[in-house]
Amino acid sequence: MKKISYFLAIMFCFLAFSPAVNAAGLSKDKEETELSPEDEARLEEMKARVDEIKSMDLSELSKDERKEVREELRGMKKEAKAMGDGIYLSVGAIIVILLILILVT
Repeated sequence: MKKISYFLAIMFCFLAFSPAVNAAGLSKDKEETELSPEDEARLEEMKARVDEIKSMDLSELSKDERKEVREELRGMKKEAKAMGDGIYLSVGAIIVILLILILVT
């Protein structure tokens, strides 16, 4: 019984103090990045293309055409993420963070 309580106490300490250390390091290193005019123009082109794809009737396309459109959208998404250099969280990561917060409180 003592081993379990010691293990839980150590795990709680790791969970309680490690996020505070990581968060402090990230806020200082974060610099504001601004897009160049070429990148902004490319971003506008990508937005226009995405709007065009959204307005299309995908049910009329063949399976291969839908696959090409899907691959094009994925490529544009990766390119936009690279340009923005932002921080993105997946649904799984958000669920894990919420579970940790619930367990800590």
